[in-house]
Amino acid sequence: MIVRAVELRLVGVPLVRPFRTSFGEVNRKECVLVRVETDVAEGWGECVADIEPDFSGEFNGGAWILIRDFLAPALFRAGDVAAAQLGDLFSFVRGNPMAKGALLDAVLDAELKSEGRSLASYLGSERDRVPCGVSVGITPSTEELLAQVDGYLAEGYQRIKLKIAPGVDVERVAAVRAAHPDILLSVDANAAYTLADLDIFKALEDFNLLMIEQPLHYEDMLQHAKLQAQLGTDLCLDESIRSPADAAAAIELGACRIVNIKQGRVGGVLEARRVHDVAREAGVPVWCGGMLETGVGRALNLALASLVGFTLPGDTSASARYFTDDLTEPFVMAPDGTMGVPSRPGIGVEPRLDRLAETTLAVERLQP
Repeated sequence: MIVRAVELRLVGVPLVRPFRTSFGEVNRKECVLVRVETDVAEGWGECVADIEPDFSGEFNGGAWILIRDFLAPALFRAGDVAAAQLGDLFSFVRGNPMAKGALLDAVLDAELKSEGRSLASYLGSERDRVPCGVSVGITPSTEELLAQVDGYLAEGYQRIKLKIAPGVDVERVAAVRAAHPDILLSVDANAAYTLADLDIFKALEDFNLLMIEQPLHYEDMLQHAKLQAQLGTDLCLDESIRSPADAAAAIELGACRIVNIKQGRVGGVLEARRVHDVAREAGVPVWCGGMLETGVGRALNLALASLVGFTLPGDTSASARYFTDDLTEPFVMAPDGTMGVPSRPGIGVEPRLDRLAETTLAVERLQP
């Protein structure tokens, strides 16, 4: 398959409510969409980097430049190429998995469309529906948090994840657990704590949590291992896992007992499947994380989450959880808390032209 053009498009979509984590608050999703035109089909990918390099070292502006000046030219020079070859093709660029993943996913979408094959079937999916969880940001008050949790449970979400940060942690979690003694409940610290906060993690153990996600700095594998050894509650790593090698190291060190896989964070769906395989071989459960994706990224996540090793409800929430009007046709959760996996060729969705026109902030077309 020969790639004839790559289009970069920066879009901005308002969120239905502000989303606050330990490293900041966002009011809208801004991301780079990648569209590739090939000799057989076109494909779409979504870069999960954000406006600023806060969640990771990557950000929209940097991803744009990297794809424009390095990755797309390498793709054009390669000529006839398959998506499975792009990991090696892009290896001359160190790191930057979010930028690489967006372009790789777009090429894979086009490739699968040309074959009439869905992404889920290509990955080896064994399910046509996946269980849905929801991530609840840090709210101005405990009362508002409880109201949001009540609303999501009424909609049918199977797992509630609470964002926490120093000063807004134990009391908030205690209130939610008291109101809902039997729900699947987890917390996500986004690397906001240190080992000096052991008393907080010990206190959180009283609430029968499914997991404590990314409590310490993303480079502190050894510190996570030390923390896990002192807790009965399972730790889950997110930001720390940027490759299959990271996953293997974390598992062998005992730094976690659960892995959050975000396909955009590790370099696209093909690398994400490799992370899944590493964890499955080690008997470690995985789940699919979210990055406030538009429908393009959500379609990729759903296909990934349908693999057999994804045994825990992920952040595969309905489009309406984040957007009044998504870029694609909305993903809707069923009353039983599950969502259908796209079955059409490729990733199974296309951005709507009207929404692209309304939300585009910048666009650039690249050709050989």
